[in-house]
Amino acid sequence: ALTQAYPDEQGAFYQVVSHSVMASGFGMVGIFVLVAFFLGWKNFKLDMHDDETPLSNWTDVKQALKHALSLKYLGSSGDGCTYPNDSPSLMRRYFHHFTFYGFMLCFAATSVATIYHYLFNWPAPYSMLSLPVILGTLGGVGLIIGPSGLLYLKNIRDKKPADEMQSSSDTTLLVLLLLISVTGLLLMILRETSWMGMLLLVHLGLVMGLFLTMPYGKFVHGIYRFGALI
Repeated sequence: ALTQAYPDEQGAFYQVVSHSVMASGFGMVGIFVLVAFFLGWKNFKLDMHDDETPLSNWTDVKQALKHALSLKYLGSSGDGCTYPNDSPSLMRRYFHHFTFYGFMLCFAATSVATIYHYLFNWPAPYSMLSLPVILGTLGGVGLIIGPSGLLYLKNIRDKKPADEMQSSSDTTLLVLLLLISVTGLLLMILRETSWMGMLLLVHLGLVMGLFLTMPYGKFVHGIYRFGALI
């Protein structure tokens, strides 16, 4: 099954891995990730001594969300941060945007595909001009540009003040996102060829690796930074 070519009409992906296996496997891991995120957030609030500060209202949350989505504090009043050298630059902010919004577009693509499958009974794969494929393609391109740029900046920065353990965590996430996007785009292009089976397993394995490391790697910093902004 891994080395055969299947036309889209045969539901190519599900000839290799059934939909029930994909949905149940990633569903269980997804629940684990959400629980881990919740417990991390709960512990974070305790560390922030939330009981000693006024309760956040909706205005605070909206402002924090605006600052987080625009990466306000990587802009430094328009000059950018001194990274990767002592000169102010906005490159880090731009590559962060490509990474974050690329990820969100891929998440949107998966969400739309889930609605198609369960609500309209339209199983994958979808045509090149369908909404899930368009969103996934744009997200995949963003997840090539963003992580590649951040890895480049990390490579040319001054490494003396860096923490090796933190740097390893950063690099792992960026490489995972980059490999997921590359294999995902290749899978879309080669999905009706004999390469599809192996590409699908590699892609799903990388996505599963991302899910399992989400609560423990650099990905989770987004949740804590958003809490700090609130």
